[in-house]
Amino acid sequence: MHSSAVFLIEFGCIILGLGLLGRFAGRFQFSPIPLYLLAGLAFGNGGLLPLGTSEDFVAVGAEIGVILLLLMLGLEYTASDLVSNLKTHYPAGLLDAVLNALPGAAMALLLGWGPVAAVVLAGVTWVSSSGVIAKVLGDLGRLGNRETPAILSILVLEDLSMAVYLPIVTALLAGAGLAAGSVTLAIALGVAVLVLVLAVRYGRHISRFVSSDDPEKLLLVVLGLTLVIAGLAQRLNVSAAVGAFLVGIALSGEVAEGAHSLLAPLRDLFAAVFFVFFGLHTDPASIPPVLVPALALAVVTALTKIVTGYWAAKQAGVASRGRWRAGGTLVARGEFSIVIAGLAVTAGIEPSLGPLATAYVLILVILGPLTARYTEPLATRLLRQRLRRPGPPLQEAPPAPPHTYETIDDQDAVGHA
Repeated sequence: MHSSAVFLIEFGCIILGLGLLGRFAGRFQFSPIPLYLLAGLAFGNGGLLPLGTSEDFVAVGAEIGVILLLLMLGLEYTASDLVSNLKTHYPAGLLDAVLNALPGAAMALLLGWGPVAAVVLAGVTWVSSSGVIAKVLGDLGRLGNRETPAILSILVLEDLSMAVYLPIVTALLAGAGLAAGSVTLAIALGVAVLVLVLAVRYGRHISRFVSSDDPEKLLLVVLGLTLVIAGLAQRLNVSAAVGAFLVGIALSGEVAEGAHSLLAPLRDLFAAVFFVFFGLHTDPASIPPVLVPALALAVVTALTKIVTGYWAAKQAGVASRGRWRAGGTLVARGEFSIVIAGLAVTAGIEPSLGPLATAYVLILVILGPLTARYTEPLATRLLRQRLRRPGPPLQEAPPAPPHTYETIDDQDAVGHA
């Protein structure tokens, strides 16, 4: 009875504190994510007041938060949108991997950690945080922007790439042979392809099965189906986030609209819990020794992500302001980076890798919402200042190609069919 009362008090204080922090952030018109993370640091291991009985529940809530964030992203787009965007943006996915994985690998080799640690740190710096970016897009009201499909395509390509990358890393860390690693990789790829095919080819049947006029039944069926698919995907070494995203893709029409309105409050609650959980598992004392290399890596890979997003949006025909927004939005790292670093820490390959990855992610998960909001205004201001400088007469620009969106703020809606 006593432990139950302590749990209710602890968890109630967490939720109340998150609500107050959210109101504070809303008053000053910035994302509450950095405040949620700092709150987690304050109440985690080595913090001011470590939690006791509610930590396990927060861990489960954090997993649900990431799943709901990706489900809600998937509900914004149809299966045909997904396929066409992936076909269009796969070159950007390749550029993303090269620009953002190489700095991590180079840092590990410079620190003398060896090739296995280099592969691990490459994954940490490569993958953006789908959870953080989904929350930021919602907070800033950009889910319908022209650049958002390019952003989501990069995120989906990264998450699907994890179905290949994670089994490889697991095999390297365990010292498994080629045969064992190949079997694990084949299973992961097979599951990812199967879920994608089901979402694309049988989405209408899935929507018909889920559909209900009763909001309670619709909520229970959609949430239950999402959790089952996400759990099965994770069990088979495929990202739970990918499974949840594809469930959202499979649902369309009135089902998607109804599920979106019903699940939005749950998403906001558990997403906030996810960011707190991330901070809870970070010991503040482990950060200072690795802060300099983490900061250097954060600066380099923030710039490479901005280049990636800018180029991807440009290839999609988005105007200049939307390109800068896309680049700034992709900066944040989060859940996947921590999962990858956690595998390395468990294997014991390099004691400093975990604190470095944690410091790196903390820097970018705080910086990410800021770059998402301010990269485009800053770039626009710098461009205007440059144009005002005296110089030779400017040549007339060639006419824009027909597929380029020349709207001022790129706010045309791109929603569910």
